[in-house]
Amino acid sequence: MMLSALIAGYLLDLWLGDPPHWPHPVRWIGNAITGVQRVIRLVCHSQRALYVGGGALWVVVVGGTWLSVSAVMALLSFNPLASWLGQAWLTYTLLATRSLRDAAMAVYYALRSDSLDASRRQLSYIVGRDTQNLSRSQMMRAVVETVAENTVDGVIAPLFWLFVGGVPLAMAYKAVNTLDSMVGYRTPQYQAIGCVSARMDDLANWLPARLGWAVLALAAGLLGMDARNAWRIGWRDRYQHKSPNCAWSEATVAGALGIQLGGPNDYFNMRVDKPWIGEPRREIALDDITASIRLMYVASVLTLAVMCLLTGGLAGLI
Repeated sequence: MMLSALIAGYLLDLWLGDPPHWPHPVRWIGNAITGVQRVIRLVCHSQRALYVGGGALWVVVVGGTWLSVSAVMALLSFNPLASWLGQAWLTYTLLATRSLRDAAMAVYYALRSDSLDASRRQLSYIVGRDTQNLSRSQMMRAVVETVAENTVDGVIAPLFWLFVGGVPLAMAYKAVNTLDSMVGYRTPQYQAIGCVSARMDDLANWLPARLGWAVLALAAGLLGMDARNAWRIGWRDRYQHKSPNCAWSEATVAGALGIQLGGPNDYFNMRVDKPWIGEPRREIALDDITASIRLMYVASVLTLAVMCLLTGGLAGLI
């Protein structure tokens, strides 16, 4: 992986975000998941068969993604410029810093204009919970939680896997993450077919989530927030979530801001009683959305710097 191509892709993401009508590998992965899942459901009818089919779904999608990207990069390697452009473009598509910022700010602007219906509609695009009855404070909490959680899924983890195994492995990670977001639910419809996808996503995010705790706490200090509380709450409440990974970043952001996240929510018309994360030193405010975005941006820069240092990338650049 050429460091200059990685940095170019990182900067492209900050500049362009994710225009909805542009071709995007993650959308292709999503289409593949839909198609393969449809075939598996036609063949597998019992719960036991769906568990096995879910494993096959994971192998086909993740393995197919890695093989496809590896083949493309091998073909491009015969031309240095084409290889560099391919790595830069794929790196750009792997990262979600700007698109996450834009989605969060869409809710922010709707809340600022006191349009609760528009706020609920914008929020429904980025969260899995039911939004139609959420209050203003619940929506603000949902946005901050989403930014905190996806700082790992959409920024830190892709950068981590890029440095570990280049574009093919990082794109395979995106396939793992997309599978979890599409089928990794504990509902009757997805519990069997999505079991393997959910567990493998937990495994893929194990190290990035813990790296996220460190860089988000450091980011809090650089931004003049409560870094000590971010470290403390991030560690104390790291397992206050059904996922072994999500609470690391959510708790760190809650500690940095001095607010409380988590708590009960409705998903697919079912009440899910999540534990509370953080300490309610004050009520959540609209500006906490923009504060969480600033944390995400600084954490992304810190992750890039840390991974460069750990892999000796800076020496290669010089």
